[in-house]
Amino acid sequence: MMTTTAYILALLVVLSTCSLRQSGANQQQNGANKKVNFREKEKQILDKILGPAHYDRRIRPSAANGTDGPTIVDINLMFRGISDISDNKMQFSVILTFREEWLDDRLKFENMQGRMKYLTLNDPSKVWMPDLFFSNEREGHFHNIIVPNVYVRIFPNGWVLYSIRISLTLSCPMNLKLFPLDRQTCSLSMGSYGWTTEDLVFLWRAGDPVQVTQNLQLPRFALEKFKTDSCNSKTNTGEYSCLKVDLLFRREFSYYLITIYIPCCMLVIVSWVSFWLDANAVPARVSLGVTTLLTMATQTTGINNSLPPVSYTKAIDVWTGVCLTFVFGALLEFALVNYASRSDAHREKMKKQRKQWEMEHQAALDAMAADGLLDDRNSFAMKPLVPASTEVIFMEDGRDRGQQRNDGMPTETCCRTWIGTYTLRSKRIDVISRIIFPLVFAVFNMAYWSTYLNQDDDTI
Repeated sequence: MMTTTAYILALLVVLSTCSLRQSGANQQQNGANKKVNFREKEKQILDKILGPAHYDRRIRPSAANGTDGPTIVDINLMFRGISDISDNKMQFSVILTFREEWLDDRLKFENMQGRMKYLTLNDPSKVWMPDLFFSNEREGHFHNIIVPNVYVRIFPNGWVLYSIRISLTLSCPMNLKLFPLDRQTCSLSMGSYGWTTEDLVFLWRAGDPVQVTQNLQLPRFALEKFKTDSCNSKTNTGEYSCLKVDLLFRREFSYYLITIYIPCCMLVIVSWVSFWLDANAVPARVSLGVTTLLTMATQTTGINNSLPPVSYTKAIDVWTGVCLTFVFGALLEFALVNYASRSDAHREKMKKQRKQWEMEHQAALDAMAADGLLDDRNSFAMKPLVPASTEVIFMEDGRDRGQQRNDGMPTETCCRTWIGTYTLRSKRIDVISRIIFPLVFAVFNMAYWSTYLNQDDDTI
């Protein structure tokens, strides 16, 4: 009897232990089920705060603490890329991450003891959105690869963060007077389209409102700095909130130095080679002058085609215009040398003819004297026919007058003496051009670079 009772008690203890273990297992299973259904809790919160009975996205949020003031929206930008800064179209393209933050008390929810930091939406149309637009936008598009690059985060205190990645082509009016030694300021302006400042106000986020990605590389510019500012506009329908960020770009001069300035200098110097060629080498000098002139004109046309037509003179116009003038001047110098060469040849020919005539005339006089046709009584009639003594007397008188002019005065300068060694006028013109052209071009370079390098653009 006692054995049976002990056996029954032991069996009851075993069954109780198994029941307790099964109960603990069920509780662990229920806890695991609750952890797996945590996303379901988020769904329930979203259905609750965004339900039509609780939330209407057509109504803008109230001001802070539920007051009836304007809704404050904080703006934050991050430039991920800047490209295609076009001088001809006066525009630039950017890829940026655009963020807006505002407070909407209607979207507050319980954070479940800190386990739920925020809720994420991929459809911004579910909540109220500020009616922001980019005032200087020309083109723009969203990024949808692989999924739309946009999200909305709702925080437990009702704070809403909207973030989107967009590409924009924006207008950038440029002043090209100092091109290519210029700096350009391009702006990104944004504002409210329909809400006035009584209902909606845009503000830059406190602390680093604009970021620029590291190692930003631009093809022909360098981003020096940027500045944030406000640009509220007043129209007939009211005052609208507006923000802008000004980007100061400095043009990289090395590209233009290699592709424009150095080739132009080389063309000008090549045009001076004709000064060392013989004046009678007409084909060589003409082909050299025409080739350099056409090359310079072609390069000037290419430069102007890459820039917009403006009503003022650019720094590059001054450079190309002066270089073209020097090349054209070298060609005109050859025309003058050619004329002087032909004039010298004509003078030499006339001298030879005159000398031959004098020799023939002197021979005739000698023959007449030998035949006894000349005597003391009629010799006076022949004196005007003897120009040689007259020329000698003239030259002697000229030397005497020159000597009298130089008495008591400094001797001739070295330069005049050196140039005087060249008897032909064509040669003198070439020799003078070898000095004048480089000297004037060097003076122009000093004046050009000192003028344009010391001028400052309007900085931000």
